[in-house]
Amino acid sequence: MKRLILWTGLAALVLAASSVARAEENKSEAAGSESGLKAWEWANFIVLAGGLGYIARKHAGPFFEARGLHIRQEMLEAEEAKKEADSRAAAVELRLARLEDEIGELRAEAQREEQAESARYVRHAAAEVAKIQARAEQEIAAAGKAARMELKRHTAELALGLAERKIRARMTAETEDQLVRAFRENLHGPSSSAQAR
Repeated sequence: MKRLILWTGLAALVLAASSVARAEENKSEAAGSESGLKAWEWANFIVLAGGLGYIARKHAGPFFEARGLHIRQEMLEAEEAKKEADSRAAAVELRLARLEDEIGELRAEAQREEQAESARYVRHAAAEVAKIQARAEQEIAAAGKAARMELKRHTAELALGLAERKIRARMTAETEDQLVRAFRENLHGPSSSAQAR
């Protein structure tokens, strides 16, 4: 509505200016015709300019004041939006800085885990080697024990064989008779003492 009034006032001002220009042309044509007409035109112009000034003053002031208020409000909103954007940008920069720190921490943790995993593999391998060595030592000890037992058995067999040959070499008919008599006496001796009781 205010714009319509403002445009109407402006159009009236343009029309008034054009009528004044026409009047000046007519005036030059009729240079001395009527001086009263000239005064009337000036009075008409003054009334028109005054009316337009009044309308402009009445409506233009509040219009420009409202427009200025609207512009100030938009400037405040733009300032708030700028502050919010700056805040968001600072938050993004902080996140990026933290992201770099987090990436560094993740890398360090991955290296620690890799070292721990390597140490665990080394410990596991050492434990397996120790188990294998223990089994080998047990097997060697068992094999050694079996070999010693076999050696003892073989030695005993050899000793018995040697003793048998020596005994056979010394054994005579008379020695055999003495042994048989001693054996019989041993057999009869305990039974005869049991009968005497």
